[in-house]
Amino acid sequence: MSPTGASVTLRPGTPDDAATVADIWHEGWHSAHPGHVPDGLTARRTLAAFHDRAPHRVADTTVAEIDGEVVGFVMVVADEVEQVYVGSAARGSGVAALLLDEAEAQVAAGGHDVAWLAVASGNARARAFYEKRGWTDAGYLPYEVEALGERFVSPCQRYEKAVR
Repeated sequence: MSPTGASVTLRPGTPDDAATVADIWHEGWHSAHPGHVPDGLTARRTLAAFHDRAPHRVADTTVAEIDGEVVGFVMVVADEVEQVYVGSAARGSGVAALLLDEAEAQVAAGGHDVAWLAVASGNARARAFYEKRGWTDAGYLPYEVEALGERFVSPCQRYEKAVR
């Protein structure tokens, strides 16, 4: 149950979830990153680009559902929590905390002692969320990303948390 009383179900992502995941990812990314990443990267993070990426990430994805509707997701690869996004209608409902707990459990189940994630240095809201959940800022991380064939360095902070 989320703090608002809605029943939340977490389950592995499937190919049928890819379009919804892409929509949530696009909206969440663009609400969190303007002014915090290189302009060229922002321009390349189009809805079509997220729809191209999401189907390739289903194996790494856990989705959160409320009443059968996907409202958020997390992507985990090895010891990195790569993506945590919740649709705007479900923000503040506790879904992000449940997804982050699940990500931490997946990292631990993979045999890792410490989970890590990159968060845009200027994204104060996300940084406060992670700190509230027991994550610590381990320092500056020039995070390299590719978008539509071009490479960018995004100014991030590396956050870490012991999971085992």
